[in-house]
Amino acid sequence: MAQASTAPSSPILEIKNLKTYFFLEKSTVRSVDGVDLVLPRKTTLGLVGESGCGKSVTAMSVMRLIPSPPGKIVDGEILLHRKDTGEIIDIAKLDSRGPEMRHIRGGEIAIVFQEPMMSLNPLYTIGDQIAEVVEIHQNVGHKEALDRALEMLTRVQISAPKQRLHEFPHQLSGGMRQRVMIALALSCNPSILIADEPTTALDVTVQSQILDLMNELQADFDASIILITHNLGVVSQMAAQVAVMYLGKIVEFAETRDLFHDPLHPYTVGLLNSVPVLGRKGQKDLVPIKGMVPLPTEHIRGCAFAARCPHVMKICREQEPELREVRLNHQAACWLHEGA
Repeated sequence: MAQASTAPSSPILEIKNLKTYFFLEKSTVRSVDGVDLVLPRKTTLGLVGESGCGKSVTAMSVMRLIPSPPGKIVDGEILLHRKDTGEIIDIAKLDSRGPEMRHIRGGEIAIVFQEPMMSLNPLYTIGDQIAEVVEIHQNVGHKEALDRALEMLTRVQISAPKQRLHEFPHQLSGGMRQRVMIALALSCNPSILIADEPTTALDVTVQSQILDLMNELQADFDASIILITHNLGVVSQMAAQVAVMYLGKIVEFAETRDLFHDPLHPYTVGLLNSVPVLGRKGQKDLVPIKGMVPLPTEHIRGCAFAARCPHVMKICREQEPELREVRLNHQAACWLHEGA
């Protein structure tokens, strides 16, 4: 599988200082705490990190699907650069239930969730569920929308697409349901596809098929993809750029090849050392990252990774490092590279 090529520099989405908090009775969960990201057009950006670091909440913030209360975007911008008009819309300022956000959600930005059975309605056929999205966003009749649903099921290479059109989610395998979710997400030709752990629940063979499919469809639809995963192997195959997230913040950002061959943040090094590689000669024992991700309710002074870092220094426990460019197109938030 070929890795995605480096994308043009013009952005389709910019996230600036995004903060999404959940206000509980006795504490505040800072799930996303000052994230900055740029998604270029027609490329795939990998967003990686351990469970609980804020990846999915970042995606849900972009889609304006944060449950409120208790969740709220408290600061930042989510700038959508519309490909046809050049207009720039700040999604963070829109009414999450208003008509403009409903148009964007599904029409311009679509999402594929980790578990399709939690997203597909068990009471409606596959065809009706895809057709409903098409009717809402493209203002067409039900028959034309069903034709589009059949076209999309064919495009995602699902077996017997005419038959699947009239089946219910429980009648399909996990791999088929994930193909349906991709067909549904792409049915209105969105500019951005967010794939949140799209292959986690699938076996290895089906995973590879789904990833190949996403690569092919990205080329066909000229879409940009945000691929959210903890699987670095998937990222190496799919993404042109990678952002590493830890405790609600981006701690490293680079071209995929640079990040895998020369990681700058100790957390990224730890993630890479934790990945088994079959067939590598002289394979060393896996080196797990010690400790656990702190709770997002904790107030940590200095670097959030300091308690787990093998290179911790005094300044790490006193001041939080900023994400800055250490090398060309390679950013890291780490005091090890101060003055580099």
